[in-house]
Amino acid sequence: MLTGDHADVAKVIAPAAGVDAYHAQLLPEDKVEAVRTLQAQYGKIAMVGDGVNDAPALAAADVGIAMGSAQGGSDQAMETGDITLMSDNLNRLSFLLRLSRTTMRTIYFNVAFSILIKLAFFVMVIVGIGTMWMAVFADVGVTLLVTLNGLRLLKRPVPLAQEMS
Repeated sequence: MLTGDHADVAKVIAPAAGVDAYHAQLLPEDKVEAVRTLQAQYGKIAMVGDGVNDAPALAAADVGIAMGSAQGGSDQAMETGDITLMSDNLNRLSFLLRLSRTTMRTIYFNVAFSILIKLAFFVMVIVGIGTMWMAVFADVGVTLLVTLNGLRLLKRPVPLAQEMS
């Protein structure tokens, strides 16, 4: 945890948030340096922040996750972050990770399926079994199938704030 707050506050908040280590009383440039150190030590990292002082560190991280809500979340952090959570609930990060992995699997499948069908019809046309119209109908059919497959992601339930408390 990287915070500009006093060390006594960080000492209490870190265990409550499930964080093993913390660095307190950091200025924005100190947070950026800490992010760079963590990147050198662990590789790719994500930074979660909600304030103006977090914006430079969000930009330095491989993935910047800004928290924005009615209670807070600066515009600078939300503009700088790659992702903005419209909640102050950090438990939504696990949902975000699961959804992004499922989305990428769906994209890879859709692209591979589309190319495979196009290649199959290309070969059929070359061999003389397929016609151009069959290929056109197959293309439209594949477009509908990959669109419907992508729409399955909308059926994933978004956890409500009270479910995650």
